[in-house]
Amino acid sequence: MQSDYRNMNFDYDAEDAAAAAANGSDADYQKHSTPTNSELNEQANANGSSSRPAPMEVEAPAPPQRSDTQLTNLSMPKKKSSILGASSNLVNSIVGAGIIGIPYALRMSGLWAGVLLLILVAVLTDKSLRLLIEQASFHPKLRHLPVHTFEDLASYPFGTLGSGFVLFNMFIMAYGAMVAYLLIIKDTVPTVLGYDHGTHLLERNLILIATSLLIMVPLSLQRDMASLSFTSAISVTADMILVVFIAAFAPIKENVEAAGGFGEVLKGDGINSTLFVGLGILSTAMACQHSAFIVANSLADKTRKRWKWVTNQSIALSAILCLILGVCGYLGFLGMTQGDVLNNFPLDSMQANAARILLAFTMFFTYPMESFVARHVLIMLIHNGDMDARGGFTLENESRVEEEELGDEADEATVHTSATTGSRSVIEGGGVFCMNRRQTWTVTVYLSTLLPALIFSDIGPVLSLTGAVGGGCIAYIGPGLVYLGVNGEAFLTTVGSWVDHWRRTKGITGSNGDASEGELPVEGNASLEIAQDADKFSYEGIQSGSKPLWYHLGLFGVWTWIANKGEVQMQKRIEAATSVTGGAADETKEVLPPPTKWDFAVCVFFILFGVLSLVAGVGSNIWVQLNGLDEV
Repeated sequence: MQSDYRNMNFDYDAEDAAAAAANGSDADYQKHSTPTNSELNEQANANGSSSRPAPMEVEAPAPPQRSDTQLTNLSMPKKKSSILGASSNLVNSIVGAGIIGIPYALRMSGLWAGVLLLILVAVLTDKSLRLLIEQASFHPKLRHLPVHTFEDLASYPFGTLGSGFVLFNMFIMAYGAMVAYLLIIKDTVPTVLGYDHGTHLLERNLILIATSLLIMVPLSLQRDMASLSFTSAISVTADMILVVFIAAFAPIKENVEAAGGFGEVLKGDGINSTLFVGLGILSTAMACQHSAFIVANSLADKTRKRWKWVTNQSIALSAILCLILGVCGYLGFLGMTQGDVLNNFPLDSMQANAARILLAFTMFFTYPMESFVARHVLIMLIHNGDMDARGGFTLENESRVEEEELGDEADEATVHTSATTGSRSVIEGGGVFCMNRRQTWTVTVYLSTLLPALIFSDIGPVLSLTGAVGGGCIAYIGPGLVYLGVNGEAFLTTVGSWVDHWRRTKGITGSNGDASEGELPVEGNASLEIAQDADKFSYEGIQSGSKPLWYHLGLFGVWTWIANKGEVQMQKRIEAATSVTGGAADETKEVLPPPTKWDFAVCVFFILFGVLSLVAGVGSNIWVQLNGLDEV
């Protein structure tokens, strides 16, 4: 075949000339030739076309049109979850390592104070989850823009400072939680296998490495959180069984009777000096704002009502589980309660080992949730959100394409380059060794959390410090600041109207005591006044005149300053984003109603509560560690 191919004559000019001579034809003979690029361009221009592909070349397929223009290269989910699936993922992200530390949190804060704080934290968590997603997806000024992450939302009122604040604390929350999960695996699985707690450190570390590599890492390598819906459901089920075990087998009766009865326990266990250490653990247990956008983006047909269903049932179930396990676990061991309450149970107890297995399952299936968050932060900071490595590489072998993750059809995350031609398939790239970018960062995050888990053993301080720093910022301060900044104009108008009313009642007509144009009577009716200028209630207008005592006591100078910064930055950011995206709003998308005075009061409470939690939590943890108050 090859010899025949080489002997074939492709000199078409000679053949045509010979044929013309044999037929005695006088017809003009036109020599075969390949047109040059200049000739092609001349012909294209004559036909009214600006360009034409070179002969024998195949044009690279154009990238598919995206559903919305994004300001970053953020890789969006390709799989969607139902309300049940999204709720399972959200519960799983909440009821992680924190739930096993709830009894220890009640010991540090006091029984009554701990229960009240748990309820308060649950209510604030539900409110903040809805607040964040509603502002990003349904706010009148933002609903036509691609705001898909917490840091995206924070960047509109506060720029890079806002997005950096969110990303930093998201990573702290996720990283601290992952270290805690690995520590629990190190506590539970080796104990079940016969290695006593606190002994056989080498064997415990080897078991931790083996089990995490076999279970945690493969799950963490998944691309979309929707892929974890099934394992999340298993994890939540294991949590519920674990709660039943603690309630059934904790020696509550014996320890309460030894303490003088339940009444005496309640009398002497109200509020402890280490209250904020317990609050830090509770914040870690309930905080899920760092994964809220990942869960919300995976929700099919996302609406305010559907998201409210997800948050309500997820927070309610999580709070009930935490409350039952926390109270029963604490009453079972009182002042001897450890950071991992299962360490209080006998090592050779069959029931306790069954509970440890359930807890291990929960940790195995919850670790990937936090890994998704940590990976997202790193990819946002280093690759501008491009997890799929657009502009990566191609392979001729279609069987190696990750069809399950890239989908059967090209979509917004598929890589297209000028070298992509014909039937060549595109896969994710941008990684090191034999891994793509997603896999590279997943393994990097795992190794960075494994190292401290191999060195340390006590889970209590990890949970408390993570909640005090990351939880205080990401769960309370962040949502409050974002809401105030996004709605800065409305807040300034509200506060300005209050200040203006006070000035009028005091007879203060202007910043210098002179009558302003807005206070002059309308001709023909002295009871009417000219409509107030919009600048009257601007930040400058509020600051320029006298202000009431409540303005200073309520720190309204701080809140109006934040609102003004948010308003100014919002205008610039929205104008810039609209120029890129075109600003075409989806008219079928519901619109968030204007903020109320109660909404502003809640956002201010978020900020104050978060600052108190952060400062007092870190200080309390340092004091507890220095004085050994967490020892049993």
